[in-house]
Amino acid sequence: MTAKYLTKSRFKLAIECPTKLFYTGKKEYANNSLDNPFLEALAEGGFQVGELAKYYYPGGHSIHTLDYQDALEQTNQLLEQDNVIIYEAAIKHNNLFIRIDILVKKGNSIKLIEVKSKSIKEHSNRQFFTTKEGVDTGIYAEWKPYLYDVAFQRYVTRSSLPDLEIKCFLLLADKTAKASADGINQKFQIVEDKNRRKGIEVSSSLNQKDLSVKLLHEISVDDACNLLIATEKQLFILGQLGFVKFIDKCSENYKNDKKLKTQFKSKCKSCEFNAKTEDLDKGLLSGFIECGKDNLGWSDQEANMDTVLDIWNHRSKDRLIAEGKIKFSDLSEEDIDPKKKNGESRNKWGWRQWLQIEKSQNDDSSIFLNKTELRNMTSQWVFPLHFIDFETSKVAIPFNQGRNPYEGVAFQFSHHVIDENGAIVHKGEYLNTEPGFFPNYEFLRQLRKELVQDNGTIFRYASHENTFLNEIYKQIKLDTNPISDKDELCAFIELISHPTEKSPYQWTTGNRDMVDLLDLVKQYYYNPQTNGSNSLKYVLPATINSSDYLKQKYSQPIYGCEEMPSSNFKDHQWLDIKDGLASNPYENLSELFDGASTINIKESDETIKDGGAAMTAYAKLQFEEISSDERSKLQKNLLRYCELDTLAMVMIYEAWKNWLE
Repeated sequence: MTAKYLTKSRFKLAIECPTKLFYTGKKEYANNSLDNPFLEALAEGGFQVGELAKYYYPGGHSIHTLDYQDALEQTNQLLEQDNVIIYEAAIKHNNLFIRIDILVKKGNSIKLIEVKSKSIKEHSNRQFFTTKEGVDTGIYAEWKPYLYDVAFQRYVTRSSLPDLEIKCFLLLADKTAKASADGINQKFQIVEDKNRRKGIEVSSSLNQKDLSVKLLHEISVDDACNLLIATEKQLFILGQLGFVKFIDKCSENYKNDKKLKTQFKSKCKSCEFNAKTEDLDKGLLSGFIECGKDNLGWSDQEANMDTVLDIWNHRSKDRLIAEGKIKFSDLSEEDIDPKKKNGESRNKWGWRQWLQIEKSQNDDSSIFLNKTELRNMTSQWVFPLHFIDFETSKVAIPFNQGRNPYEGVAFQFSHHVIDENGAIVHKGEYLNTEPGFFPNYEFLRQLRKELVQDNGTIFRYASHENTFLNEIYKQIKLDTNPISDKDELCAFIELISHPTEKSPYQWTTGNRDMVDLLDLVKQYYYNPQTNGSNSLKYVLPATINSSDYLKQKYSQPIYGCEEMPSSNFKDHQWLDIKDGLASNPYENLSELFDGASTINIKESDETIKDGGAAMTAYAKLQFEEISSDERSKLQKNLLRYCELDTLAMVMIYEAWKNWLE
């Protein structure tokens, strides 16, 4: 029987929620993190960064074996040397087992280096600390998971090797560094073995110029780890245990397969063990439902009821939970939107949150559409209407020379147009398929060519497109290379966007500043079928199933015909109707790459969209070694996927127009 060690990844789970230790690794429980392309794209970037890090500490020995005992024996043998570098060094203490990304031993001193793909903008460790009146008071929340990870490794290493001095560091993507050559990212290619375990294949063309500028920076974290442990004595929800006792308790329960019960909290909404309907249909268990039954005494029926976790954008969910107001049936309007003494709302979106709850309480499945306000808005729009969507990428190891880690790359857009007579055309698109080419300026030129033919209103969904235009604006302004149409490109961005608060460049909001369809959804439209989410991937199917007009129209093979031209589809039928319900158009598309599946977008991810699968597909297109067949397939699927994103916006507009009429 394989030993059940508390490893780094399992300790990370325990920090999030100790109950997750009981569910992890069990095939009978649904686990949404296993099939999330966005998380997969992040993980692949982490693999690449981890491999690059080894080249900054050359001459090391890799521990490749997955067997715990073999790894320990190999590590211990290497540690007998006075000076040695080990990659994936295995260390064990009692029932705790870790693999250190990079271990550097010099005499009686060990540098423990944890490699992360997370970025930094400065080289000082001061960015970890919160302060008050010049005194360090704690650690910023965004850094806590990383520092707990290192602190756990430090504890195991010190316990196992008490005679050695242990110093800890994070090695992080340095956003101030510029890639010294084109194609460094492509020299760290993701590969899979026969068991679908991922690894990195490094190109033989990797050279000293590629490595001459370090894209990763090493920062000492011992002080930050010490303060984190000192200021968080009550480690999350297991009481006043302290750091070491928390580890011991988690380790013992995991080893004996005992569930640690924890309090129901708002963060439970994002639990990866919350089974979807299709998971339950397959007979998989839901850890989330089990926790509800364990903590709250839920019945099977209550486990499927709407709870405060489902309220859109409500900031006081934990307060309501503490008061025992968990189910929608427990809530009153005052709980959601307490009024000031003058009767004004304290909560900007309180009316909409209460609308969601009230419709659930009354079993009211009808849509809400503020027709008066929406008509006022539509009367200001200028035809033809333009609907655009961007696909973008931010990677830790840049594709291009002179670019920083996580600098934005805009590699694709789609563009639909509706004229005054209601005619719909997929007007244009752009996709960079050329390896090694920095596409942002050409992307912008092609977008400009599409949009300057008239003065029609332009639509986006969420802030992503506006934010990325701000980033491209900054890139143009800072670029020291000659750009012949620099002024025209900047003027175009100023015309169709507005500066963000964080932008170093400010301009007057453009006359054709893009209209955010998401803002209109929030203000004027609520569909109970979305369960409170405003993600396009939820709003679209809900809108389709509430609109007889859309169901009738798109259940016919009309898309990609002469009346509704398309760039990537011919005589396509988007909807299948069964028992009065329409299929989800996104589920009818082929997957972007083998093994990918539709992303489960959380409420907080409205601006992320489905970036993971597209990011991964684009990264593959940047590798010159892929076959022409695979390149063609990726290109075709990216174009079809992005076209659907703008068609989805068109469909929502069509439904609103039909309802308003």
